[in-house]
Amino acid sequence: MSPSSKIIIDSALRAATNLRSSPMPKEITQKAMAMLSSAPSGGKHTLPDLPYDYNAIEPVVSSETMTIHHTKHHNAYVTNLNVALEKLDAAVSAGNVGAIVGLEGALRFNGGGHINHTLFWENLCSKDQSELKKDGPLVKAIEDAFGSVDDMKKELSAMSVGVQGSGWGWLGYNVKTKRIECATRPNQDPLQATTGLVPLLGIDVWEHAYYVDYRNVRPNYVNAIWDVINWKVVEERLVAAQK
Repeated sequence: MSPSSKIIIDSALRAATNLRSSPMPKEITQKAMAMLSSAPSGGKHTLPDLPYDYNAIEPVVSSETMTIHHTKHHNAYVTNLNVALEKLDAAVSAGNVGAIVGLEGALRFNGGGHINHTLFWENLCSKDQSELKKDGPLVKAIEDAFGSVDDMKKELSAMSVGVQGSGWGWLGYNVKTKRIECATRPNQDPLQATTGLVPLLGIDVWEHAYYVDYRNVRPNYVNAIWDVINWKVVEERLVAAQK
């Protein structure tokens, strides 16, 4: 399935997760209305199915971890995003600007959690399917930016391990410089809405992503995750971002 056919990021959801207070109530209301109009058919965001079985990326990540991570943690972000949307709808209907602005945190955290995890599941695959084409556009872009694939992995691994508390490590595409960059974001802040970088590859370094399998040894998890990266999806994201 191509990235364009998957639930990834739409502009209205980005606006919602990046909502800011403004001296112009009209602007706040317009952002809120744009986000509300972005809700999928039926008015509710739903938990996406994984494109593989829960045990598909063992032994790097166990079936137990994947099951809990997907059905409990990601599902909680979706549920709480829908709750925040309902509250936003009520606040807009009541013309309550203070309530609209007050929902920023919930929208950012849960909307970002939904976005980030959807991207994360898609950029993973079984170990035998994790293959990076040596002559493809992704390798060329990586070598142009970092010198080699190994150097990119070292930089992103070090940055991901170094995230204080909970957050994400990202490989992203800078549409202005037309180059790939490494970045980290705290908590569930979505990459594109907060930095402008188009997400290509995400590494979840919240402890719930690895504690069952690696306890609190984050470096071991980050080093192992490279064995189950779906480079085909990462390259497709790059090609789409370059258009």
